[in-house]
Amino acid sequence: MEYKPVLSQEQAQELISTLKVRFHKNMDRHKDLGWGPIQVKLEADSEKLWSLNEMESTGGEPDVVDPTVVGDIEISEEYLFYDCAAESPKGRRSACYDREGQESRKEHKPKNNAIDMATIMGVEILTVEQYKGLQRLGVFDAKTSSWVKTPPEIRKLGGALFADFRYGTVFVYHNSAPSYYAARGFRASIRL
Repeated sequence: MEYKPVLSQEQAQELISTLKVRFHKNMDRHKDLGWGPIQVKLEADSEKLWSLNEMESTGGEPDVVDPTVVGDIEISEEYLFYDCAAESPKGRRSACYDREGQESRKEHKPKNNAIDMATIMGVEILTVEQYKGLQRLGVFDAKTSSWVKTPPEIRKLGGALFADFRYGTVFVYHNSAPSYYAARGFRASIRL
């Protein structure tokens, strides 16, 4: 029997309330949307609600973003949530990029890696394009950095990409996949 994570009714209502307050406080992220249809979808999808709770509990502060502003090409009837915390989520830092990178470290191995954490949470790591789109909605990662989805050809050579916002500009850098830092985590998205 496959385990399907779900929140208790109380946890679900608490999360929906938190998301609703954040939604109304940050209308510039989703100007043409109303909360009602989003809440209906949240209440109907316990798995996605659990994933959003994982985003919230690790410090991501998920919020609905307008797909046209962040440059999402798959505009549909779905709602798009991104981590909108000012800095890379605290509960996802000090993780290398992926399991291969984590296992390749001979000493001082990190406890986690970004790819496995995202998979367990049921979310996707932001791509470079999504990360740049998020920056159109505010200033994110002015003191931290976030792993972003790395193309296979770069990862095959041992590298991984991360990004941050400094000097009014989004910078995308490379590092070896086994690297990890206290100020680097990852940002995620989920479609509802």
